[in-house]
Amino acid sequence: MSRGVDLPVKILLVDDLPENLLALAALLRRDEIELLEARSGSEALELLLAHPVALALVDVQMPDMDGFELAELMRGSERTRSIPIIFVTAGAHDERRIFQGYETGAVDFLFKPIDPHILRSKVDVFVELAQQRQQLAHELREKTETLRLQEMFTAMLGHDLRGPLSAIVMGSILLEKKATDDTTRRSAARTLASAKAMSHMIADMLDLARVRLAGGIPIRHEAVDLGALLRHAIEEQRAAFPDRRIELRATGQLEGQWDGSRVTQVVSNLVGNAIQHGDADGTVDCELDGSQEDAVTLSVSNGGRIPDDLLPHVFDPFRSRETHRTRNDGLGLGLYIVDQIARAHGGSATVASGDDRPTTFRVVLPRRSRDGVAA
Repeated sequence: MSRGVDLPVKILLVDDLPENLLALAALLRRDEIELLEARSGSEALELLLAHPVALALVDVQMPDMDGFELAELMRGSERTRSIPIIFVTAGAHDERRIFQGYETGAVDFLFKPIDPHILRSKVDVFVELAQQRQQLAHELREKTETLRLQEMFTAMLGHDLRGPLSAIVMGSILLEKKATDDTTRRSAARTLASAKAMSHMIADMLDLARVRLAGGIPIRHEAVDLGALLRHAIEEQRAAFPDRRIELRATGQLEGQWDGSRVTQVVSNLVGNAIQHGDADGTVDCELDGSQEDAVTLSVSNGGRIPDDLLPHVFDPFRSRETHRTRNDGLGLGLYIVDQIARAHGGSATVASGDDRPTTFRVVLPRRSRDGVAA
């Protein structure tokens, strides 16, 4: 394994006799090991609080606090309970005491006089394990930092792309209006549609970056009539897909405090998903239920069926592209963004699908915002 770090592995030696500590240190000392020496259980506990120790070699027979009592104290602390302990003893092979040692957390026993080869081989195992943990921790830090930089780059790229993309959109609109022949007009319309699709992808990229870097999608609460908002959002979908039937039912009290632009994004993503993956001849049913006092529920249903293995993962980022792969699918972030917006409002997004019922996405938006302001 390639080493990304070269920190010494710390081993604690505990014995009340200085000559025993000297002998153990002479057998174990080398560059990759840092030896910590304690002449009592209390000294050992002080060192354990100050240093990350990979292994403790503990003498059993010590005054005031013997090795078993020290081990019990180590097992009672979150910081030290996972440190492996090898007991060193000059006593006979007493099975009762050996059992007591293992019961207090020992991983092994060494009996005096100590065989240097056995000592080094046992210690080497724990030194190698500690070095592997250091290497894995180093690699994890590197990968985490690389991921953070990639997400920052994605956020900056998405932000910077909006400028030139706006110029393309405006140019396409002007060209479409000024065109004098059908070929140019159709070409401008295709360019405009592609630019709008790219704009949605960039918006999804920025939302993903906000979730990863800022801990969630920012929400701005304002007075919203969800009925009017939903009707407007669905009219836009009908204009974009004139050959598809989209029905709307709205009941109950639909006014409250939400982020209107984000809720519009939820509706567009859910209806667009139903049109894209549902039955081509089926109807997309949208229902807004404001009959509950504490929340409003949005349901979007279509005649398709989500496979059982995909159902638990539909709100995962990019997962939808594993099953539905076409050039115009986008980034596979639409349902993930829906879930994040619902969470940011303090609500939830769920899905149900089966052979005997339509696929239904349900988003619950609480009337009371996270900061406790009543709708």
